[in-house]
Amino acid sequence: MTVDETGTAQGDAGADEPGWDVDPDDESGAAMAATVGRQIKAWREAAGMRAGEFGAAIGYGEDLVYKVEGGRRIPRPEFLDRADEVLGAGGKLALMKRELAEVRYPKKVRELAKLEARAVELLAYGCHNLHGLLQTEEYARALFGMRRPAFSLDEVERLVAARVARQSIFDRSPAPELSFVQEEVTLRRHLGGRMLLRRQLEHLLTLGQLRNVEIQIMPTGRDDHAGMGGEMQVLKFGDGSAVGRSEGDFGSRPVADPKHLRIIELRCGIIRAQALTPRESLAFIEQALGET
Repeated sequence: MTVDETGTAQGDAGADEPGWDVDPDDESGAAMAATVGRQIKAWREAAGMRAGEFGAAIGYGEDLVYKVEGGRRIPRPEFLDRADEVLGAGGKLALMKRELAEVRYPKKVRELAKLEARAVELLAYGCHNLHGLLQTEEYARALFGMRRPAFSLDEVERLVAARVARQSIFDRSPAPELSFVQEEVTLRRHLGGRMLLRRQLEHLLTLGQLRNVEIQIMPTGRDDHAGMGGEMQVLKFGDGSAVGRSEGDFGSRPVADPKHLRIIELRCGIIRAQALTPRESLAFIEQALGET
């Protein structure tokens, strides 16, 4: 019996064990996974170990070893740590954890994270759920867990890790200007339970105290609302360029055309004017917390 990457016992070493699959459409990610796989195989063969023997020594199935070496599966950090130790690689295999840290996240998420890392200003409107940058880890996990068709447990953890990694934007220096407008309903849904929501609201209050962060709430009772088309976001960069996305418009894809950006920025500006002020919004969040 072996143990797979999730810690689950496997009776058959040849079973298709769960792991981080490589997206065939992600060329850069696939190339990195293939390079790491070749390195692992080279070290294993240099050590004179068969794949099954190597798998048993590090606590993984032979089938998974072949998939990792073939670049079809992204190894977890603990896989590389054990491989480095067993093969006597002197830290060379373990060092590859840094190269694979981003590859394990979906390509679209990586591209978004790169844009956010460059942004000097972010404007976002969310109507169904809290913006990903505002979510606690447990809120994100509950949200992904509600997806239908259901994600596997491993996929959920992969997506949660990617979302949490994006939140390093709050630690940047100089700090970017971050403005969020959230629908009242996003403060009321008990996703994952009442206590989880309480901790999420407390997190919003903490973020709302940051000097570079503005959180505004759009009350459900507003008579006028410029955001009925759905969520939207604008990212502005230091060189004066920008990229935006509006749900339902322009194919729901990121756009950089000035004419398209003007429309999205216009809507974001009107939405911010229609929502509660940041000070009023923090008081609103405190009230919602008291009622939860």
